[in-house]
Amino acid sequence: MKINKPKTYTDLAVFALAILLVFLGLPLFIMGVQLLVLGGSAYYALAGAAIIVSGGLMLAGSVKGVWLYLMAVALTWPWAFWEVGTDVWALLPRVFGPSLLAIAVALTIPVFHRRDGEKTVVTRKV
Repeated sequence: MKINKPKTYTDLAVFALAILLVFLGLPLFIMGVQLLVLGGSAYYALAGAAIIVSGGLMLAGSVKGVWLYLMAVALTWPWAFWEVGTDVWALLPRVFGPSLLAIAVALTIPVFHRRDGEKTVVTRKV
């Protein structure tokens, strides 16, 4: 995997957010696998893996990482309701942090579109 080096402050912010996702996904994945071995829910291992991969894709300069993270968060909501029902205090730790990060991740979409625009250079013969 080739990591895109940040060229601007917005690139640096995307880079930092991608690193944060990887570092948040690692313990979620590791402890999720431990929980799975003990007979618990597979959600944490799967979500951790998705977050790590999404951060890696973002580091590589792919907007697919953004969409993967947003999909993981979108699937977290129904899982959280299935797990705890409508108990707000039980839902809060399951959905607040991932949803807050989803806002930051979604705000990176224009940066990836700008990068894609720089990669696509159209030349015409006149």
